[in-house]
Amino acid sequence: MNNILIIAGEQSGDIHGAALMREMKLIDPSLRFTGIGGYNMIAEGMTAVQHIKDMAFLGFTEVVKHLPFIRRVQRRLLKVVVEERIEKVVLIDYPGFNLSIARKLKKLGVKIFYYIAPQIWAWGKDVLKKSKSTFTK
Repeated sequence: MNNILIIAGEQSGDIHGAALMREMKLIDPSLRFTGIGGYNMIAEGMTAVQHIKDMAFLGFTEVVKHLPFIRRVQRRLLKVVVEERIEKVVLIDYPGFNLSIARKLKKLGVKIFYYIAPQIWAWGKDVLKKSKSTFTK
């Protein structure tokens, strides 16, 4: 079975993720998706490790306040990758979370694809440096 971890953290990512899943399943109906998404991705068959409604943190203070929860979610995702022998990961926008988990996933040797990369205008030029160091060898 071909399992893929897919992570979207916001409503727009959920919509794009569901469309991507739908198209990928047309090419390979045996694909199975697990990860973080919302109602659209779940409707496309994703097994949710966490729902996006639980991941909506706005601003630095909110993120810091929820760090223990965020770390638990990341540990759960990493455990799923190992237990289900997932070799491919699709990240959709959501750079605060996705760039952090990508560094951990890279150590596990999985292939990481960033679908809809972080917007430079919103995250600044530093996101380019972080992305480059995470996704290149």
